[in-house]
Amino acid sequence: MIESRIGEIAALGTAFCWTITALAFETASRKVGSVAVNIIRLVMAFVLLGIFSWFYRGMFLPMDASAYSWFWLILSGLVGFVIGDLFLFEAFTMIGSRMSMLMMTLVPPITAILGWMLMGEQMTILNITGMLMTMSGIALVIFQKHKPGSSRISYPVKGLFFAFLGAAGQATGYVLSKYGMGEYDPFAATQIRVIAGIFGFGILVSFFRRWRAVLGAVKQTKPMLLMLLGATFGPFIGVSLSLLAAQNTSTGIAATIMAITPILIIPPTMIFFKQAVSWKEITGAAISVGGVSLFFIF
Repeated sequence: MIESRIGEIAALGTAFCWTITALAFETASRKVGSVAVNIIRLVMAFVLLGIFSWFYRGMFLPMDASAYSWFWLILSGLVGFVIGDLFLFEAFTMIGSRMSMLMMTLVPPITAILGWMLMGEQMTILNITGMLMTMSGIALVIFQKHKPGSSRISYPVKGLFFAFLGAAGQATGYVLSKYGMGEYDPFAATQIRVIAGIFGFGILVSFFRRWRAVLGAVKQTKPMLLMLLGATFGPFIGVSLSLLAAQNTSTGIAATIMAITPILIIPPTMIFFKQAVSWKEITGAAISVGGVSLFFIF
């Protein structure tokens, strides 16, 4: 029974990992900046994945991957880790991890739209209804009453836009990773994506001359511990579990289960960050996740 549900179990584990990593990276990004956090956590993840692969597969690097897998997984890493996570981590500093994760419920609908555009996959009325529910849940949270008959956005527009770009990047990266991974080991596939991310961020750090900030971040104990925590449950365990889920169940079901993160993240933000959460925000998160479920399950 467990073996037949390994994909769903992996997706559920991914959702818990996303909750931990979002909280860790939000705190670290506020202290040392999102660019430094991104490249440091990828280097950490590269080492963790290499050690794991050494014991599990007998090789530190994914040298047994085909050229086909390398091409698509590198492209996936550049789109998902570099573009997607760069904007997502910036969103963490502007609108917080809870709202950013709510915006990430757009990943499954965006994934489906990409499948329709690029691979001719069909979209039903229920699919469209689910998309509308997801967007309605997000709208309920980000808009608040300002004057009678009017409303205004309750979060910085730039932060919301960055979170959307992060969702788009991750959705595209997820599609590319499944396309290039095939039956290849998900942890080794993740390491290829991480390698691409390190090189991509290395170029960005050099272009913006941020190496001094990166080196300064390395010297700070608390942010480094937070990045290690986030790297362990993010690029190492979380991303690998998401690819394992994609191998063993449909991307729709996997994305649906992983989209419960906005619900899981509410209690820890209340406990650790002392953030007040309104019933409107809880309702919006539930509607958004419900829309994702309707989009894929039925």
